[in-house]
Amino acid sequence: MNLYLMNKNKLSERDICTKFITPALEKAGWDIITQVREEYSLTNGRIIVRGKLHTRAQNKRADYVLFYKPNIPIAIIEAKDNTHTIADGMQQGLSYAQLLQVPFAFSSNGDGFLFHNSIAGDGAVEKELSLDEFPSPEFLWNMWAAQKGITGEQESLITQDYYSDGSNKNPRYYQVLAISKTIEAIAQGQNRILIVMATGTGKTYTAFQIIWRLWKSKTKKRILFLADRNILIDQTMTNDFKPFGSAMTKIQKRQANKSYEIYLSLYQAVTGTEEEQNIYKQFSPNFFDLIIVDECHRGSAAEDSNWRQILEYFSSATQIGLTATPKETKDVSNSDYFGDPVYTYSLRQGIDDGFLAPYKVVRIDIDKDLTGWRPDKGMTDKYGNEIEDRIYNQKDFDKSLVLEKRTELVARKISEFLRQTNRFDKTIVFCDNIDHAERMRQALVNENADLAGQNPKYVMRITGDNEEGKMELDNFIFPESRYPVIATTSKLMTTGVDAQTCKLIVLDQRILSMTEFKQIIGRGTRINEDYNKFYFTIMDFKKATELFADPNFDGDPVCVYSPKEGDSPVPPDELEENAGTGEGITYPMSEKNGDIPSFHENKFADTGCFPEGAKVKRYVVSSVEVFVASERVQYFDANGKLITESLKDYSRKALNREFSSLDDFLTKWNSADKKLVIIEELANQGIFFEALAEEIGKDIDPFDIICHVAWGMPPLTRKERAENVKKQNYFSKYGEQAQKVLAALLDKYADEGVQHIEETQILNINPFTDFGTPMEIIKNFGGLEKYQSAVSELEQALYCA
Repeated sequence: MNLYLMNKNKLSERDICTKFITPALEKAGWDIITQVREEYSLTNGRIIVRGKLHTRAQNKRADYVLFYKPNIPIAIIEAKDNTHTIADGMQQGLSYAQLLQVPFAFSSNGDGFLFHNSIAGDGAVEKELSLDEFPSPEFLWNMWAAQKGITGEQESLITQDYYSDGSNKNPRYYQVLAISKTIEAIAQGQNRILIVMATGTGKTYTAFQIIWRLWKSKTKKRILFLADRNILIDQTMTNDFKPFGSAMTKIQKRQANKSYEIYLSLYQAVTGTEEEQNIYKQFSPNFFDLIIVDECHRGSAAEDSNWRQILEYFSSATQIGLTATPKETKDVSNSDYFGDPVYTYSLRQGIDDGFLAPYKVVRIDIDKDLTGWRPDKGMTDKYGNEIEDRIYNQKDFDKSLVLEKRTELVARKISEFLRQTNRFDKTIVFCDNIDHAERMRQALVNENADLAGQNPKYVMRITGDNEEGKMELDNFIFPESRYPVIATTSKLMTTGVDAQTCKLIVLDQRILSMTEFKQIIGRGTRINEDYNKFYFTIMDFKKATELFADPNFDGDPVCVYSPKEGDSPVPPDELEENAGTGEGITYPMSEKNGDIPSFHENKFADTGCFPEGAKVKRYVVSSVEVFVASERVQYFDANGKLITESLKDYSRKALNREFSSLDDFLTKWNSADKKLVIIEELANQGIFFEALAEEIGKDIDPFDIICHVAWGMPPLTRKERAENVKKQNYFSKYGEQAQKVLAALLDKYADEGVQHIEETQILNINPFTDFGTPMEIIKNFGGLEKYQSAVSELEQALYCA
């Protein structure tokens, strides 16, 4: 035993966990199966986008998360190997504890524990414990419960189990926090609760778990879930709420069946303009114990809305508002009704954690939008209506005045983008009104006549007035459905549309409301790895993305690109040298916090024919040319910070931060057991070897890319490096069969790179199978260790130049 302890400093971090930390937890009374989770992933790692390429930054993963009850985290343990001190993991552990909002963190190197207690009342925030002194689950929970003022009656609700289907699906850390904080608020008597979670972060699943715990504990027996879109109700019943089974019903056909426990309903299904249409009054005011209001910013925030009347009628029920965008204006407020949010998870947090897709921005400013347009005196539109003589600008276009060539230009730019990326990428085009959406549909059909001819559903208008379009909404949403590909819309798809595979969002709509802007952005933020959806692009024609500069906006783009006339609409992989100087940056419009004024369609506007004496509501002009103007490119790095230099300059600075000199890099490169480890670490920091290779040379090794970019060394191709080794008479010390294997490895390196020759699995493919089985090949080298040594020496020979 003493000899074993003497060799503790040779154990790996995992060995320290297995041999010392886990036994200490078991001895303290922690159930290893239900209360202890090792190597617990907290985040997925931010998706970093560079050109058409992407990678993920390093995810956050705690060595241990301790749970008092399932999905009730209480403490973090950060482990280090025994060459570190007992305290070396504490700062990392505290960052994870802060993320999970738990009060206890521990650090250990196998000799004992450093215990950080953020709720210690005696000032002893940190103290060392022996391995035998680790606290029990009950000790930590009782301390935390006392600090929160949780009574025994409240504890039974707060610790009620979550729903589990037996799989490994667990709520993400922020969902756990939203659920726990809501349940705690209800346990302590709070009856109006607001939860703010960015679109795509699982509000409905979070709501389900909240309802499940309250329902199972019999704290709330009859529950109403309200939404304003039929598709939201149907998706919810089919997916997240499915475990409620026969206890659940949907209120429809204006009938109130009082024999269920879980009710889902559209606001519109239980309200109306006439008193007899207010179906909700068939229930007694105290019938429901809990009401969940989905997308509560849309109606329940307004004091005079029909939806608010439902909530006031059932005022004795606990009411929870869910939204991605709480509405706060002079006349409408979520917080006035529900109170301040008990939990907020923002778009920026979701992107940083890697749960939401980041996005590029392509800004296309059109000359007439920037300078305005004034008609010649007496000029008439295409329908013969004399155009009122004044300056028309962006706020007029597609509302009071239509420039048909502007619509055609927008459609052309959208189509150019798709041709250079993927013509079957799901695309939503947001227009100013229904008429605009129809004209845009026609223009896109003409720009894509080949595909629209093959299938008329390639482009569809999906607006509230069009039944054929609305019927295709499900097909647009489902990843498996190829058509429709492009959807033109105005308001219908701004919220509640779970378009997981949408890769392009086009803004040809003047947006002055931060609430609506966030909702529209949310249509693209979902990640779908099965369909290669890791990021999306916003193409902005009406300066809507100026709202990025608003302090109320909480999610930054990874790229902002403004092409000039004749430029490709797809952002270049290489950043412009003069990008990001601040020129051309404008700030939010003064009306930014107001809602968009409603636009009332004129029944004569679509035809252009107006009764004598009627004021023309929309002029249509076909003869005015429009052009593209403006240029600007911006990118955001792995930490979400703006970078303004070229990809090479950015990479050079990143490499110089990582390596103090060329010698420092060579030392670390040559001492690495596997070069792939260094390559992957640098990729996680935003070094895109593929993109750099496109510029420097496609057959250049990452080693040469690094040396060239960071220190100006002339790069050699992989083939040149392989030929240099062959000239050195390097193989002579090996037997004939081993020489053939090494020569084949060199050829593989020249073709595919160093990462492919480092794995023994390569021996399972041609031409190595001609030399025998992997075991036979390794035996020719004298065993696995000598084979690996030969590969290592081969790499040394490759990079000695």
